Amino acid sequence: MKRGHADLPLHYGTVPPWLAQRMSLLGGAIVEAIVMEYGIHAFLQRMSDPFWFQSLGCVLGMDWHSSGITTSVMNALKKSVNLRSADLGLYICGGRGKSSRQTPHELLDIAYRTGLDGDKLVRTSKLSAKVDNTAVQDGFQLYLHSFILSKDGEWAVIQQGMNTAGRLARRYHWLSSRLKSFTEEPHTSVCGKNIGPILNLTDKNATPTKSGILTLTGEAPGKIMKEVNLVMPTRHNVKSGDVDMKRLGAALILAHETGVEDFESLLLLQGVGPRTLQSLTLVSEVIHGTPSRFSDPARFSFAHGGKDGHPFPVPTKVYDETINIFDKAIHSSKLGYKDKSEALKNLSKVSASMGKKYTPRDYFDDLLKKENADSYKYGGKTVYGDTPKPEEGRQLTIWDQ
Repeated sequence: MKRGHADLPLHYGTVPPWLAQRMSLLGGAIVEAIVMEYGIHAFLQRMSDPFWFQSLGCVLGMDWHSSGITTSVMNALKKSVNLRSADLGLYICGGRGKSSRQTPHELLDIAYRTGLDGDKLVRTSKLSAKVDNTAVQDGFQLYLHSFILSKDGEWAVIQQGMNTAGRLARRYHWLSSRLKSFTEEPHTSVCGKNIGPILNLTDKNATPTKSGILTLTGEAPGKIMKEVNLVMPTRHNVKSGDVDMKRLGAALILAHETGVEDFESLLLLQGVGPRTLQSLTLVSEVIHGTPSRFSDPARFSFAHGGKDGHPFPVPTKVYDETINIFDKAIHSSKLGYKDKSEALKNLSKVSASMGKKYTPRDYFDDLLKKENADSYKYGGKTVYGDTPKPEEGRQLTIWDQ
């Protein structure tokens, strides 16, 4: 896919510091793990996939469906990745509002330090914004522009536009290695719901122009782009229909119904409790999973919940243990000891294998009750504060038996 986009309910507010810091730490570890295992190109490919990006946001503890995922994830990655740019060979520029307008200056600074063509990078940044804001007029006004750049000049762009009337945000993804032209059919598909006529001046039926996207504004509209759906609902709660229960069930079985001891020779993760293993399995899949595994991003919110309490509060103790385990695995890998990294990689393999044989049971509601009831044990937090201990005498679920 050269480019796609996702439609999300428009949410306002900020990420609390306790979550923002953790998002940056775990996000940085995930990026580093992907680059070490698969290379920079593979990371850029993942960032250009709307479904994978949504899954990343969910596993980092953001609200599974809201527009806030885009801003928060890119802020977290910019802080962590840019601290490791020399080692990773990656740079993240831009952001929301005023930060987006700093993109040209940031790109020129990186070009000066790396020897890349700064003027070309700045032009690329501006053209990608012009296409989604002007050449493709779909009712969304851009307010976020993030430019992810590799040391070799490969890039991915993530942008977000706002439609205040419909209370929707639309996210656009670009990838340099698949792009042949900015002005003629840069889009292979559009992920979103058609909410009205679209002026698409990049269609091949529009009159070609050599002077760039700005001169296209007088052309007649082309045909509406092909659609594939990634449209998130306006409701806040997660329902069983949002999740592939076969895949989620496999991860839960691995974590909760099979003793960790049975897998010690495979996982080398002695001492990791079931709840942390659940999170590790889902994070492992974000790092190592194939594209087909990300058709239900909501599933990944069962790693670390969401800041507004959906599907459950963020379990900060589990989150911190997940960060610590991945940091140690990455450090060991750099020293030549890859046992723990291989163990974490195998989690996604085992989960995928179990999912092929697994028949889902009707436990979704019990799972949510269990996670919310036990939230206080794991340092559960939301934007509203710490999770209190539930009243005594609550009914046992299948997970307690």
